[in-house]
Order: sequence, then structure tokens, then C-alpha cells
Amino acid sequence: MFELTSVEVTALLLSLKVAFTALLFGLPIAIATAWLLANKNFFGKSVIDGLIHAPLVLPPVIVGYLLLLGFGPNAALGQFFSDVFGISFAFNWKGAALASGIMAFPLMVRAIRLSMESQNLKLVKAANSLGASPTKAFFTITLPLAFPGIISGGILGFARALGEFGATISFVASIPALTQTLPLALFRAIETPGGEDSAFRLMVISLAIAMVALALSEVLARAVKRKQGGQE
Repeated sequence: MFELTSVEVTALLLSLKVAFTALLFGLPIAIATAWLLANKNFFGKSVIDGLIHAPLVLPPVIVGYLLLLGFGPNAALGQFFSDVFGISFAFNWKGAALASGIMAFPLMVRAIRLSMESQNLKLVKAANSLGASPTKAFFTITLPLAFPGIISGGILGFARALGEFGATISFVASIPALTQTLPLALFRAIETPGGEDSAFRLMVISLAIAMVALALSEVLARAVKRKQGGQE
């Protein structure tokens, strides 16, 4: 019953590829965004904060539709990336990674921002008073102290990207071997007569990956905190 078919294996590998790509490109941007929101006050900050967290409250289908309007084959951004970089997002696994990354982005930003806001700002001020540049203070103090939040945000973002459904199917559809990730394959199995066994296998795999990711996040975050505590 747990022998995966070629379609299920392809969906699993594609999901991992999409989630890792979303994490690879999204995490550095999330770190920079979290630092900006945690340490700077500027005009329009609340608006930007609201836009970043909008995917958490908007129906994912709306996010997918907006991506289709912005990055579709006939959209300005879609044509720009196609002409300049040779990257096509619509109905492509790269589009699935983009949709998953956007849905996971608020979770990464929130976890990292909370970690940065809990830091003792006197450490950064002391480093600056001793001649450290803002960049050096960021990489030697702010970033290491934020590691627990970065680890938690990264793994939670990965798990969210792995389970993304609504935005993905709206933007890139469900094309086997091209855009059909685990959630999309699970949905198709549920809708297919006689697909109960396949749906069950895909559900178990999805749950297992999510639970492992959450457990790993907790273990790594605690390990980093213990290490930081031992260095104090």
C-alpha cells in the first residue's frame, strides 16, 4: 500500500525542489526585511508590514490570481523575466516556487523579526561605539543572535512552501511532472475514482515531512540557544 507510483515520486521530488528553491531565494530577503521592520521607522512602514503579511489573511487563490496578472505570459513582469533572464513563471515549476515562496514569506519574516526585536540593542550600540560599522555589527552581533528565529522561520517557511495549494494551482495549474506538487497530486487523487490509496499515501508523506520539519526547527533552535547561552 505504501509503494509509491512514479507519479507520486515525481510529485514528491518536485515539491522538495519547489520548497528548497522558495527557501533559498526567500530567506535572505526575509532576513533583510525583518531587520528593516525591527530596527527602522519610516513613512509607510505599517503599509509595507501589512502587504508582507497579506498572504496570511488573503485567500491563496487571490494571491495566485495576482501572480498570474503580474507574471503571466502577457504580463509586463512576466515578459521582462522571460526576455531578460529567460525565466518563465506561468505553468512552470519556477512559478510554483514563486507562489510557494510568497505564501511562506510572512512566516519567515515574522519569526526572524521577533527574534531580532528581542535582542539587547545595547550590544549593537556598544559595538558601534567601539568603531564597528553597522554592517559589521549586523553580521557579528545581530545575525548570530537571530539564528534561532532564522532557523525556525526558515523551516516553517519550507514546510509552508511544501504544503502550498491554492496560490500554486491558480498560478501554474496542476500539470503532472511540471507543476503538480504533493498537495496538487493529493487533490487529484481525491477527485479520481479509485484514488483513495494514492491519496492516503500522499497524505502520510505530507504529514511526515511537516512533522519532521517542525521537530527539526525546535531541536535546532534549542541547540543554538544553548550554544549562545554557553558563550555568555
